[in-house]
Amino acid sequence: MRPPFCKMAAPREKTAGRTLGRRWPSDSPSAPTKEVSVSSRFVGLMAVLTACFSSGFAGVYFEKILKETKQSVWIRNIQLGFFGGIFGMMGVLVYDGDRVSKEGFFQGYNHLTWTVVALQALGGLVIAAVIKYADNILKGFATSLSIILSTLISYFWLQDFVPTSVFFLGAMFVISATFLYGYDPKPSVNPIKA
Repeated sequence: MRPPFCKMAAPREKTAGRTLGRRWPSDSPSAPTKEVSVSSRFVGLMAVLTACFSSGFAGVYFEKILKETKQSVWIRNIQLGFFGGIFGMMGVLVYDGDRVSKEGFFQGYNHLTWTVVALQALGGLVIAAVIKYADNILKGFATSLSIILSTLISYFWLQDFVPTSVFFLGAMFVISATFLYGYDPKPSVNPIKA
C-alpha cells in the first residue's frame, strides 16, 4: 500500500522550510552585501549536500541499530558515548593539551556550562527514545520545530535576532509540513457499497 501523498510531500516541504529558515540575508536595503564567487558557492553547496547525506545516513543507521537489536537504549547510548568520548578526548589533547595539563579539564566551567552539558546529555537520551519508539522522520520534524521555537525565544526573550520575511516563509513551510505529515485522511465511504 502506497503512503498518502501528504506523508510523501511533508519531508520535502520540511526540508525547504529548514533551508529557508536558516539565517538569510537581511531584508533591509542598508545591510552591507558581500560579493561571493561562483567557486565558493559551489563549495558551500557541496558541503551542505555532504552534510545532509551523511546526517541522513547516520540517522537511518542509528534507527536501524536501535530497532533491530535486543539491547536497550541505555546500553546503546553508553556504547556510543564511550566511543564519542574517546574521539572527543583526542580532540582535546590535540588542540588544548597544554592548557588542560596546566589548568585542568574543567577550567572555566561555571553553572551555565554545567546546565548546557546537562541539557545536551538529556537531549541525547530523548533523541534515542524518540528514534527507538517513533522514527527518524519524526525526529527531523521535532528538530525543525525546535529551531523555530529557539528563534522565537531568541527574538522575544533574548532580543538578539531579527527574523526576515524569508525566515517566516521557511517557518510556514515547516509548520505546514508537520501538519501534512500528521494528517490522516478519513477513507471516503461509498454509499453504493455500504
